[in-house]
Amino acid sequence: MKFVSWNVNGLRACLQKGFEEFFASVDADIFCLQETKLQAGQVDLQLPGYAQFWDYAEKKGYSGTAVFSKATPLSVSYGLGVPELDTEGRCITLEYEDFYLVNCYTPNAQDGLKRIDHRMAWDDAYRAHLKALDAKKPVVACADYNVAHQEVDLKNPGPNRGNAGFSDEERGKFTELLAAGFTDTFRFKNPDAVGAYSWWSYRFNARKNNAGWRIDYFLVSDRLKDKIAETPIYAEVFGSDHCPVGLTIEV
Repeated sequence: MKFVSWNVNGLRACLQKGFEEFFASVDADIFCLQETKLQAGQVDLQLPGYAQFWDYAEKKGYSGTAVFSKATPLSVSYGLGVPELDTEGRCITLEYEDFYLVNCYTPNAQDGLKRIDHRMAWDDAYRAHLKALDAKKPVVACADYNVAHQEVDLKNPGPNRGNAGFSDEERGKFTELLAAGFTDTFRFKNPDAVGAYSWWSYRFNARKNNAGWRIDYFLVSDRLKDKIAETPIYAEVFGSDHCPVGLTIEV
């Protein structure tokens, strides 16, 4: 199966920058979005052959996730089951016969780590959610995780140490998540890859200079890791400050 995940940083804007052309060309079985920044009814997206699932934030123009799937899932759920974490449209879980698909937009810790406590609570609840699913059947999880896990996952690790997205707290929680039974698919297939990023600041010509961060991932249950075929990063695709990432795997 072929999966694609993309933080579109506002779907309405991305639709003006080639989203539908990329969507058609990549022909994924399941296509996941983060940061749609939409409310219900604000776009009429025609995607023949795909069922659409949307999770909207209560706050207008903020956060939000979506999943487009060729196959009809057995069940769909929204959020993590924690009321104080489930107002921002950040998580959709689809159950299929042989696996779960979880699409997530992890909260940003924000400048000065002013939202780090919320972020830590989210990371703990999300890890518990994936572990509970994994106990039933294998999991494929994609997200803008808002963390560069290792120094190799961002261009300038030294100056960013302790900043949002590269704090010890966030990196530690991601280590805990992997230790709970999940594999970073890109790093598994490309252990020595450098300069592989999925997000670039709009400032300082960051994308032109490839001064980026790898914060968008596909994870899978450890028992699926030997079935990973491809883990592309579509760095040539514009339309957002993130580029799409992909996974082809036998599930």
